[in-house]
Amino acid sequence: MTTFTIDQENNISAFATAEEAGAASTTPFDAFASEKDLAELIAAWPADRLVAVWNSLPGVKPAKKVKDHTTAATRIWARIQDLGDTPKPEREPAKAAEPPKPKAERKDKGGAQSAKGAAAKGKASKKATPAKAAPKGKKAAKNAAGPRDGTKMAAVIALMQRKGGATIFELMEKMGWQKHTVRGIVAGALKKAGYTVESFKPEGGERTYRINR
Repeated sequence: MTTFTIDQENNISAFATAEEAGAASTTPFDAFASEKDLAELIAAWPADRLVAVWNSLPGVKPAKKVKDHTTAATRIWARIQDLGDTPKPEREPAKAAEPPKPKAERKDKGGAQSAKGAAAKGKASKKATPAKAAPKGKKAAKNAAGPRDGTKMAAVIALMQRKGGATIFELMEKMGWQKHTVRGIVAGALKKAGYTVESFKPEGGERTYRINR
């Protein structure tokens, strides 16, 4: 099931799984996988943030206000369904067969094709220039800001920072997540955001996660 994430700067990304989302994200984020999840997530958000989220989506008509949170969730959900889709290349129309040409002309054309093929081969041998990584300083600045108050990520961190930490079932019940989502957040987003997460299982108890301050 596709998992969507939205970070503190209202950037929405799509991932094939929750684990992939956790492993790929470097800043605290909120996750949702359905319109219902999205509606619950934004229920307490101020109207100006909903407007900012909508206006950040590609190809939308900028808005100055939203009707209500339910309408905003429906419109945002519908708009992000094509995130991550790769457009299929259009098929070229079949070329009409050319009439046979004299032998001498065919020979000349064959030589030209060989030269063209050699040029194409030489061009293909060039190495692609790797994409430039984002400056480390910028990432560090984002992580230092911490999670936005009122988000699920902030609630998760608060639970894990308790003296006894938080069990995986407490996190599942509090966040409405599945086990694999909790593990993905712990292994990916929290650690990449700079938090030290301790995982332990007391004798006869449940798997517990704790963030050491």
